[in-house]
Amino acid sequence: MKLANTPITQHQFDGIPFFLKRDDQLHSHFSGNKARKFMALLELEATNIDTLICYGSAQANSLYSLAALSAIKGWQLEFYVDRIPNWLMDNPIGNYRGALDLGAKVIPVADSHLHPVDYIEQIRQPDQSCLVIPEGGRTTMSKQGINQLASEILSWSRFETNHQFVVALPAGTGTTALYLHNYLKPHGIEVLTCPCVGGKDYLVQQFIELGESDHPTILELETKHHFGKLYQQDYAVWQQLLSETDIEFDLLYDPMMWRCLQSWYKDNLDKTIIYVHQGGILGNESMLPRYERKYGVI
Repeated sequence: MKLANTPITQHQFDGIPFFLKRDDQLHSHFSGNKARKFMALLELEATNIDTLICYGSAQANSLYSLAALSAIKGWQLEFYVDRIPNWLMDNPIGNYRGALDLGAKVIPVADSHLHPVDYIEQIRQPDQSCLVIPEGGRTTMSKQGINQLASEILSWSRFETNHQFVVALPAGTGTTALYLHNYLKPHGIEVLTCPCVGGKDYLVQQFIELGESDHPTILELETKHHFGKLYQQDYAVWQQLLSETDIEFDLLYDPMMWRCLQSWYKDNLDKTIIYVHQGGILGNESMLPRYERKYGVI
């Protein structure tokens, strides 16, 4: 199975014209940012592997994507988390529910008093039949799929003359933004991102740990934005995006990026945005009820 060549569609949001790379349409389960990062695993032909091991949050997009990947490959996914809230175990929703449906084992380790990384190393002790992936896919392995994405964007842009393109996407670990920047900068296309997890210093450190000194442009909001916290402006931006484009975006990452772009665009009217859809829509199954409880149904 080859996952590539998603369409690019044209839209407008809050007076900002933009093109959208529809990576949410890569695959019914395996799509978006994580599908690109894990593309090398999809194409891996190692016959000795039967178990994929990773760690993170019980509602992480990477959990669902890796569960889908494992189902495609015939592997067992073991995903280690600090804890699973009782309410979530009693009523599975979002990425956690989706991963369980695909056969993933989500394993809490809080009782061991070890971080999931240490638990995997010291207690689980993976053997040669196991493949261990860093949280969120922050690894040079991700470069293969992200370069494919960059190549698709570049090929498409060459048929769209008279545009000064920039590529925009939010960042968790920033891996996708970094490798897009590396590929596209020599072709004169700037990559814009924003630090959704931690601040700018945290994001720069993630870039450095991947061994890169040349980084994409980092946009920030004027006020501090805490990851996972509910912001009424984020909720309003997400709803406006849905209303004006008829496309659902991720509630956790995309609103912050679009808020940054609203400010950025005022001084960059001569540039044309290609926004990379991050996928992650299943996560809205848990995020949206939280917003509706706090701010009501829009």
